[in-house]
Amino acid sequence: MRARKFWGWGYEDELLTLEEENNIDKSIAKTFVLDSVERIEIPKIDDINLPESSLKSPNSLKAIVSNDKLERLNHSYGKSFPDSARSILGQFPAPPDFVAFPNSEEDITNLLDWASSNDIAVIPYGGGSSVCGGVETNVGGDYNGVVSLDMKNLNSIIEIDRDSRTALIQGGILGPDLEGQLKEYDLTMRHYPQSFEFSTLGGWIATRSGGHYATLYTHIDDFVESIKMITPSGLFESRRLPGSGAGPSPDRFAIGSEGIMGVITEASMRLQDRPTYRSSCTVEFTDYENALSALKHISQAGLFPANCRLLDSNEALFNGAGDGSKHLLIIAFESADHDKSHSLKRALEIVEEYEGIFEEPKESKDAHRSGSSGSWRSSFIRAPYLRESFTRRGIIQDTFETAITWDKSHKFIENIKNQAAKAILEITGKPSLITCRITHSYPDGLAPYFTFGAFSTPQSMIEIWKEIKLATNEICIANQGTVTHHHAVGRDHRPKGYDDQRPDLFNKVLVAAKSSLDPKGIMNPGVLIDPEGKNISNWMA
Repeated sequence: MRARKFWGWGYEDELLTLEEENNIDKSIAKTFVLDSVERIEIPKIDDINLPESSLKSPNSLKAIVSNDKLERLNHSYGKSFPDSARSILGQFPAPPDFVAFPNSEEDITNLLDWASSNDIAVIPYGGGSSVCGGVETNVGGDYNGVVSLDMKNLNSIIEIDRDSRTALIQGGILGPDLEGQLKEYDLTMRHYPQSFEFSTLGGWIATRSGGHYATLYTHIDDFVESIKMITPSGLFESRRLPGSGAGPSPDRFAIGSEGIMGVITEASMRLQDRPTYRSSCTVEFTDYENALSALKHISQAGLFPANCRLLDSNEALFNGAGDGSKHLLIIAFESADHDKSHSLKRALEIVEEYEGIFEEPKESKDAHRSGSSGSWRSSFIRAPYLRESFTRRGIIQDTFETAITWDKSHKFIENIKNQAAKAILEITGKPSLITCRITHSYPDGLAPYFTFGAFSTPQSMIEIWKEIKLATNEICIANQGTVTHHHAVGRDHRPKGYDDQRPDLFNKVLVAAKSSLDPKGIMNPGVLIDPEGKNISNWMA
């Protein structure tokens, strides 16, 4: 098996070329007016000193646990900027004492029973792709140890109901394996987060993941039919139904719970037939407000394009999808049942009303992979690999996302850009350009996704990133947006973010629910809320 990087994204053999690395040095030197650029070498596992494990597993669990050094390194952090930065710098002060790889639900039950009895924290781990501190194992000194619970062995599609177009699927299955197995039945779930290659179904559900598709079926919520979750107090399972009005939904309680209540082991998921009809087009706008208005009109017309992403001019430029003079709206339709060219035609009639310019679209099954749309798609997939190289030079290249209603949209985006740029200037002493793309749109609002680059050094990058993250958390909330649209809360979005956004009474409800399902407070402590009676470590606070 290929080894995953403990210090970055993807596999150890997935590296930039020497030419790409040198071009990054030149770009940084030019942008920040530097004579030279410091570059940290890729860390080697033998150079990392890990604290010895403080736990001894019982005989009943020895077959499913590991204290292998690489496994402990890989399970210490997720894949956020500070996770990569700390890994590159060799900072692993609180790795898991060991990593558990359960082979069955019984194994999970036994592990949680042992952990509860011995006051040991358990961190559920899917693909480890969290970008918000969701799988970090540094939980503080109120626990006797910490175990990372890796779901990779529970990775099967248990059964497929072709009539209902649903499947019962285990939570540890990775995105490519899920789609590969469904393809045999000419089915698909069509949920593609950027982390698709290295994330799992259970992780998508636990974090309320947002996929690549921009309207209608945007979040994992739209696909969940029922859920099975193992908690320290027992089994939490909902009935498989297309819909129910029987009280508050147990499924919706588990979706977005981020591992603080239990481990999602199975889910019945709604599927789709694999699309065979595709139509797409890229539209240019000179005026950004016109572009937003066109996007709103399309979102409210009931057309539901699979992709409807708006890139501001600088976002388009930096992703190789334009020359920086125009804002780009990428529109794509798809269907397994009928030709969608009529839907695209209506969408283009709308954009013409707002002075959008486009070439006559060409029908092609690979239209979404060509032109500006294809350039953006390639850049989207490549972004995590580029970011890790910037991190090795101490340059912060990161994102934050939010959501807002249409009535506030244009002013909101301008405010966020200006206020974030001002905050970064004050923190770093150097200007930063904030770009924006609209990743998802709804009849009542949209999800702006901001990208920024900020100057720091390898020695200062972690603390500077923390200051910027706290500032952008606060800016999103102060402008009446959400602190996260689809990246989840984790530990990074709590301070000056989720803790302020979450209603006080709802916090009490969550704490009470956690106390019922997880009486000892062992499940992913510090994410979303703090369990009662525990002093949880959060380096962001």
